Amino acid sequence: MTDSKIKDLDELSVILAERREKENLKVVHCHGIFDLVHIGHIRHFKEARGFGDILVVTITPDHLVNKGPGRPVFTESLRLEFLAGLDAVDYVALNRWPTAVKTIACLKPDFYVKGVEYRDVENDVTGKITDEQQAVEDGGGKLVFTDDVVYSSSALINRHLSALPEPVVHFLQSFRERHDFREIQETIERCAALKVLVIGETIIDEYQYCQTMGKSGKEPILAAQYLATERNIGGVLAATNHIAAITPNVTVVSQLGEIDSNEAFVRESLSSSVHPEFLTVKNSPTIVKRRYVEKYPFQKLFEIYVINEHPPLQAQHDLRERLATLLPDFDLVVVTDYGHGMLEDDVVDLLCDKAPYLAVNTQKNAGNHGFNTVSKYRRADFVCISEQELRLDARKRTGNAEELTRFIADQLSCRGMLVTQGRDGCLCYKHDSGFSRAPALTTNIRDRVGAGDAVFAVASMCSYLGAPNDIVGIIANGVGAQAVETVCNRDAIDKIRLLKYLQHLLK
Repeated sequence: MTDSKIKDLDELSVILAERREKENLKVVHCHGIFDLVHIGHIRHFKEARGFGDILVVTITPDHLVNKGPGRPVFTESLRLEFLAGLDAVDYVALNRWPTAVKTIACLKPDFYVKGVEYRDVENDVTGKITDEQQAVEDGGGKLVFTDDVVYSSSALINRHLSALPEPVVHFLQSFRERHDFREIQETIERCAALKVLVIGETIIDEYQYCQTMGKSGKEPILAAQYLATERNIGGVLAATNHIAAITPNVTVVSQLGEIDSNEAFVRESLSSSVHPEFLTVKNSPTIVKRRYVEKYPFQKLFEIYVINEHPPLQAQHDLRERLATLLPDFDLVVVTDYGHGMLEDDVVDLLCDKAPYLAVNTQKNAGNHGFNTVSKYRRADFVCISEQELRLDARKRTGNAEELTRFIADQLSCRGMLVTQGRDGCLCYKHDSGFSRAPALTTNIRDRVGAGDAVFAVASMCSYLGAPNDIVGIIANGVGAQAVETVCNRDAIDKIRLLKYLQHLLK
C-alpha cells in the first residue's frame, strides 16, 4: 500500500489528470522537506486534505536541502516512505528542483497549501512563496494556508539531532538568547545600499585534474594521466563576485597582463553587476596559479605560478593615478593583497591616506615568501587575516591570540578585526566592545581555496555597517561554510542560500 503511493512526478501528473477527468476530484498539494515529521505536520496534512479530495505531498531531494550540516537527517527514500504511510496522504513524489514552482506547473493542483507561518511574506527569506502563488494561479488553482499551531522540524533537530559538535550547539543556543535571525537578515539587506570599491590582484585559478599512475620507470618522479582542466577567476575577482551577490554597487580595480591577458575569460566570469577597471601591465602575464589535482580523492599534488614577480614601475604609477580619482566616490574600499607586486608602498600610502573606510586582507603564500604582512598598511578600519598570518606579523609563534589581535589593531588604529582560525571558526574584535568567538558552522569541507576571500568580502561590509561582533562572526562563518563546499571559486556565495542556512541553524 505504501509503495503504491510513491510516484514519479511525470507519472503522478498523468494520474491526477485522469482522476480529475473521470471522478471530478479536487487536488490538494503540499510541498516541503519534511525531514522530521511531527504532530504539526500531521495536523497540517489533515487540514490541507479538507480543501479537496486528493492530497499530494512532494519533497525536496537530499542534494537540494539547505538547512545546515547533517541535513537532511532522514534520506529522501525514508521521507517518502514515511509520508506514504500517513492515511491523510494519497500520493507522494520527489521534486527535481530547488523550489516547487515547476512541480506546481506539472501537477496543476486546485489548492496549494502552506502553513500559517508563510502567510506573512516577510518570513520567507527566499521570496519563492510569491513565485509559487503565481504558478498555482497560472494553473487555475489557489494558494491557501492552514491555521494550526506551528512546530519547527529544524528547531527539534537543532536541539536533539544536530550533526554539529556540542560546543557549536551551545554557541547557537547562546546566540539565540541574545539575537533574533531578523538582525542577521537586516544586516545583510543593509549591505545592498553600499558603494564598494574592490582592489587587488587578478588571479586565474586553474585545476589540472589527473590520475596518478605511479613512479616513473626511469626517474624518481610521480607520473600521472591527464583527465581534465577547470579554470575559475580567483584573487580579487572572486572576492568581487561575492560582494556583488550582496550589493549591485561594485567596482573592481585590478591589473591584467599584456601577455596572455585572459581578459575575455575574466570579463565573462565576472558578475554582470560589477563595473571593472582593468589596467594593463607591460611585459607580464595575468597571474595564473595552476594546481595539479588527483581527481579522486580530491588531493592537490603541486602548484605552478605563472607570474612576473617584478612588474614595471609604470604599473604602480598608472594604478595610483586611477585610484586617486576613484576613492572619494565609494563608501567602502576592500583591498585583497596577495603580495604579488601590485600593491607597493606608493599605492598603499594612497589607500591609507584617502580611502574613506579601508578594509584590508593580506595573505602569505609561496609567491610572496611570507613577506606580505598587514603591517605594510599604517592604517586600516577593518582587517581580516588568518591566525597564522597574525602570528607572522606579530613575530609570535605562540602566545594569546587576543593579545596579538589587540596589538596589531592598535598598531593600525584599527576599529575591528576578524581572525580566521580554520576548524575553530573565527575571533572577532572591535575596539569599543572587545572580543567574541564564533565556531565553524560546517562539517562538509570540499576545498578551502578561496574561502578566506569570501569571508573577508562579506565581513568587511558588515563591519562597515557597525554590526555587533557576534553578528559579524556568525555571518562570516556562514559564508565560510558555503565557500568550502564548492571547488575553488567555481560559484560565488548565494545570498538567499546564506540566509536560509543561518535561519535554519538558529531555529
